[in-house]
Amino acid sequence: MTTKKKISAASAVDVVPKGTNDVWVYTDIVKEHFFHPKNLVMDASAMKGYDGLGMVGSPACGDMMKIWIKVDKKDDRLQEMKWQTFGCGSAIAATSMLSVMVTENGGMKIAQALSIKPQDITKRLGDLPTRKIHCSVLGDKALRSAINNYFIKSHQKDRVVKEQVRIIDKAANVTDHDIEEAVLEGAQTLEAVQKKTKVGVGNPEVIPEVEQLIRFYTEKYFG
Repeated sequence: MTTKKKISAASAVDVVPKGTNDVWVYTDIVKEHFFHPKNLVMDASAMKGYDGLGMVGSPACGDMMKIWIKVDKKDDRLQEMKWQTFGCGSAIAATSMLSVMVTENGGMKIAQALSIKPQDITKRLGDLPTRKIHCSVLGDKALRSAINNYFIKSHQKDRVVKEQVRIIDKAANVTDHDIEEAVLEGAQTLEAVQKKTKVGVGNPEVIPEVEQLIRFYTEKYFG
């Protein structure tokens, strides 16, 4: 697998991690977690005795991720996080790093784990190329799914965290979450987002709100 290549000045912004003149596409930390992933599950059928299971995505349309967790119920901490993912090197590295983050130093409190954001993972990786930042998104969602599953299994339904979505374009059935995903996948103009989602194509009244959301998510994830 070759990750070193010559990069033009025009493409360096979204290919090379920020703050480096390195010609490697990925940082050494990313490469370490890709080539030597931590807490990876090779045989899902062998996973027994876990407290929560989370799954997001689909192999039919891209990345998919499964996360198993064990919980220290007395201290409300994550003891273990095991995972499988079908995805690129960035997705593998991001999930590996997430598994380290939530289990190091005696395990992370569940409330803190629920607040993890994709940029927290990319920061620990030493950043990711801009076009690959969306690969860190599935991890935090799968972890929340696993924690919710633990809440339900342990009869703590009042603690279940619901993913909030808002419909932006009823005609195209596009939500704010769909727009967020499009931006994370590199669509940072109205035209690019419309190409991915069809938002506002037959309902131009929503375009000002769509443009506002594009600016918000672009600033949130890319600065």
